[in-house]
This record gives sequence, C-alpha cells and structure tokens, in this order.
Amino acid sequence: MATVLVVDDSVSLRSMVTFTLTKQGYDVVEAEDGEDAFNKAKHIVCDLVLTDVNMPKMDGISLCTELRKLESFKFTPILILTTENSQEMKYKGKAAGATGWLVKPFNPETLLSTLKRVVR
Repeated sequence: MATVLVVDDSVSLRSMVTFTLTKQGYDVVEAEDGEDAFNKAKHIVCDLVLTDVNMPKMDGISLCTELRKLESFKFTPILILTTENSQEMKYKGKAAGATGWLVKPFNPETLLSTLKRVVR
C-alpha cells in the first residue's frame, strides 16, 4: 500500500489522519512540522505528502518548495490540509508545487477519495 507523509504541528490532527489512513491500509510517516518532514523525506520513499500550512520552523508552502527540489519528490503528489482558504494562499501553494488543497475541518471521506485520485 502507499506511504503517506503526514505533516502537522497538531498532535491530535496527525493522530486522526493517521488513524483514518492506516485503517484503510496506508502506511504513514508522521512529522511535527515542515523541517521535521523535510529531514524525514530525505530518507524515505513516499507516495504522497499531506501537509498543514501554518507550522513552526518551516511552513507547508516552504516545505512544498523544498520537496520539489529533491529528485525523489519532483512528481510526488503534495496535498495541503489547512484552515487557510484564501485564493492568495491557494495560489502560493500551487506556485510552490502543491497538487491539491483541502480545507479543515478534516473530513475522512473527502480525504480518502482525494488520496485515491492522486496516488498511483
């Protein structure tokens, strides 16, 4: 099954997403912020990244930009899961290389259907 890198500074949100994904057979690697995710991404094979935007150390937009510089993440889908919903932020995410944008609150059915569309 696919491996998903879940990035969020909220322990409870990471736990809910991890529970939802592992219940469906996905393997999950968790990271507590963008910097943690970027360091882990250098050492894992990942099929998808699911990241928040507003986090300490490195935000989700910067994480997208840095991951796209890595050869192994040039074509890996990156989904943003955030409370941010402005067109300006969505444009920044797209410009940084995000594949899609999901707005919190977290909806398991929407997340799973989106993952099925973007993970190959």
